[in-house]
Formats: sequence, structure tokens, C-alpha cells
Amino acid sequence: MTVPNRTMPTACFHVLLALADAPRHGLGIVDEVERRTEGRVTLGPGSLYGSLKRLAADEWIRESGERPDESGDTRRRYWRITPAGRQALREELEILERVLDSARQKSLLPRRAP
Repeated sequence: MTVPNRTMPTACFHVLLALADAPRHGLGIVDEVERRTEGRVTLGPGSLYGSLKRLAADEWIRESGERPDESGDTRRRYWRITPAGRQALREELEILERVLDSARQKSLLPRRAP
């Protein structure tokens, strides 16, 4: 699957980043996003499930047969990032990196150490 040429919604970005290191179920994704953003980003059910649907349609994630959290709740659907999703995430991170470099050039952020 090729990467669509469009801006990635913020919620989709956070879902992909949450799945970059391990398969997770919906609540696990929400918890990871809140932990990583120190509570500044919260995904409500509409944002989460809309993002999961969109990312699955784009083939950037797929349901995982792997169940790392054996809670016994078989209703939980676990998701994992696909190679196409990893590439899309990388491309989005490269855009963000250029934005941060621009902010540093404008003295809005401290320059990174060499």
C-alpha cells in the first residue's frame, strides 16, 4: 500500500506512535498516549475508534493475533502497526523534525547539542 498524500490527523499520529513498539488494545493505546504526552493529549472513544477505522482502511494498522496482555477479556481487539504504517509515521516524524528545526532557527526552542 502506498502512503496517501495527505496530512495525517493528530489522533492517527498518536495512535501509530503508540503502536510503534508493541501491539495494544484500545484502552492501552489511550493510556500510552496520555502517558507519553503527560496528559496533554487524550483520545476519546470517537477519536480513537475513528482513527483505528481510518488507519485500518489505509492498511497502516491491522488486527494482531498477538495478545501481550492476557487479561482474559477476549472482546479486546489488539492492533499492530504495519510496514506501510511505520513508513507513514516516519514520514510524518520527518515533517515534524523540519518544523522543530525551523522553530529552533527562529529561537523559539533551544538549539540541540551537537
